[in-house]
Amino acid sequence: MDPRRLIPALAALACACLVLTAVVGWSRSRPEGAATTGAAAGSTDTGSVSAAVRGPAGVLAAWDERRSAAWADGDAGALRRLYVAGSRAGAADVALLRRYAGRGLRVEGLTTQVLALQVVARAPRRLVLRTTDRVVGARAVGGPSGSVPLPVGRPATREVVLVRRGGSWRVAEATGQASAAASTSRTSSSSKS
Repeated sequence: MDPRRLIPALAALACACLVLTAVVGWSRSRPEGAATTGAAAGSTDTGSVSAAVRGPAGVLAAWDERRSAAWADGDAGALRRLYVAGSRAGAADVALLRRYAGRGLRVEGLTTQVLALQVVARAPRRLVLRTTDRVVGARAVGGPSGSVPLPVGRPATREVVLVRRGGSWRVAEATGQASAAASTSRTSSSSKS
């Protein structure tokens, strides 16, 4: 086969990847405080991001908004409710939030930048997603330093199992790294806050 015939197909594939990246990036950009507003209003799946992005990407984006709001508020109870009972990822995330709170710190601007998303399995009450993402934009607020930017996390690929219970999506399991909180922990490990 003539390699020149592959150029249009590769160009189309590259354009599709750019459009998907732009859509995901656009969906993650929102006015400051939008995540806190959606979560404070008691929303379950109807945050500002999920209104713009439907389907599994919207479910994950809305869940990430609620997680960010719980971290910004230092609210371990709200964070725990994002996970099913007994979730190891949830226990690790809550434990890390409590360590921050124990040092008088909150984490604001916690944003999960989704670099790739694949639906592995989909049912009305269960989603299995393979994501490659990283934490960006987080700042440790409080303590003697006031506000310290946390480093951008390294991209991590994981499989996330979400289940729909009580009208909201909750994480049952996150595999492929130590926990859903590991990227937050990694970004804080080099901070002197």
